[in-house]
Amino acid sequence: MHSIQENNSEPLLSIEDLSVDFISGNTVQHAVKHISFTVNKGETLALVGESGSGKSVTAHSILRLLPYPLASHPNGKIMYQGQDLLSATPGYLRTVRGDRIAMIFQEPMSSLNPLHSIEKQINEILMLHKGMNSKQASARTLELLKLVEIKNPEQRMSSYPHELSGGQRQRVMIAMALANEPELLIADEPTTALDVTVQLTILELLKDLQERLGMSILLISHDLNLVRRVAHRVCVMRSGEIVEQAPCAEIFSNPQHPYTQELLGAEPSGLPAPHTPSEVLLETQDLRVWFPIKKGILQRTVDHVKAVDGISFALQRGQTLGVVGESGSGKSTLGLAILRLIQSQGRILYAGQAIEGLSQKEVRSLRRDIQVVFQDPFGSLSPRMSVSDIIGEGLGIHQIGNAQEQEQIIIDVLREVGLDPATRHRYPHEFSGGQRQRISIARALVLKPKLIVLDEPTSALDRTVQRQVVELLRSLQQKYNLTYVFISHDLAVVKALSHQLLVMRQGQVVEQGAAEDIFAAPQHQYTQQLLAAAFINSAQQPQQ
Repeated sequence: MHSIQENNSEPLLSIEDLSVDFISGNTVQHAVKHISFTVNKGETLALVGESGSGKSVTAHSILRLLPYPLASHPNGKIMYQGQDLLSATPGYLRTVRGDRIAMIFQEPMSSLNPLHSIEKQINEILMLHKGMNSKQASARTLELLKLVEIKNPEQRMSSYPHELSGGQRQRVMIAMALANEPELLIADEPTTALDVTVQLTILELLKDLQERLGMSILLISHDLNLVRRVAHRVCVMRSGEIVEQAPCAEIFSNPQHPYTQELLGAEPSGLPAPHTPSEVLLETQDLRVWFPIKKGILQRTVDHVKAVDGISFALQRGQTLGVVGESGSGKSTLGLAILRLIQSQGRILYAGQAIEGLSQKEVRSLRRDIQVVFQDPFGSLSPRMSVSDIIGEGLGIHQIGNAQEQEQIIIDVLREVGLDPATRHRYPHEFSGGQRQRISIARALVLKPKLIVLDEPTSALDRTVQRQVVELLRSLQQKYNLTYVFISHDLAVVKALSHQLLVMRQGQVVEQGAAEDIFAAPQHQYTQQLLAAAFINSAQQPQQ
């Protein structure tokens, strides 16, 4: 990856002693406390830290996008071209927003208007700030879509956000941000929800555009791999304060603050405990999940979407099978088929018993042995049920113990996953993301299953929390001889947990075998691309 030269001769943006408070009822929350930093012309400055550290609040303060008057700035200045943006008039801010300072938001699906085509949304910016007519704006929009390397840009102009993939939507957001060739681009977690290979192409695109347009970038991220690739300087935030700021190479080679050291050491590492060969617990033979494509008045099947196409593997008791691949590769569909939550063809053998032909009533008795932990703990936990009710639901369905015994089992399993049993009467919204994922693991664990399917269980978590969850899963596996099917696009986490590896692409397996062997010497070109995008070395850092 090419490197970029930093120009630190002249600050473009200067934040001086900034604080941000939020009013919630009768209490005041100090979200940002007396922070100062500058963004120089032509450089990339990264703000890093865990969720709740104040990164996004700081970024939104620059363009005054916070929910005022609930938000306030008790002190500080944000200086841009000699003007304090905190005291600027609404009219001046309108000339700055989207024109000289632009922003890429974290979730493109919620940032794009679902009712308007891509062409209309980008045209609107050009017509508002540049005074272009509709024809001129459409021509410029096409140029921008080509600039961000959208495939078939002429056709995509008429598309709506839901018709695009996550990577394409993020490219559209970048095109919108670059429409007026801004001096400063604020990128708020621009690649969080993307696959590693898509992340890499988006990063290379941003670096290339930065060189061509000479713009500065303020990058907000908790992904240190990403920061290491593109940033010149780094500010580390914790609990609303900047605890350390230094050139990127210095931060990674010689971190000074204990919290920075903790962040850098939080990458899931090591290998799973060695596995002693044992009996096969789960096996698939030529497993297929094909979704019919129907057309015409009679809705005849003309083709199939082959989401899972002929997959075979054997997983021994106590082992972890890592399933990796990009979005749309069929990973989650494979998991749903194993759980018998969707129809499939081919054989699924659990403890030697064929389960692919069982009715849902017959499968119910197996549910105690085969459990699942979903990607989004907040979406998979009922907001109307207490933690005790959520975890105890399975005990009631399978008629395990009386009320007093069930209460004790719930207390024990909460201790097992590192949660205070006294919190069991609270509701999911009262817990952090990492705690909610522990609740999901407790819900699966309470029935003492033999097999757990984990579908992207750490993708929405900060690195330090990810590491805690990985260590929890490892210890539970050793203690109870659990068998995992671990589905993820995060290869660092997969490497730390998996004994066997299955690499999927477009519904098919391109490579499978011992995880240690594949990570050490991948044979297939696609596996090599995934690993190259996920694991980097210091040689790929930008020059200082």
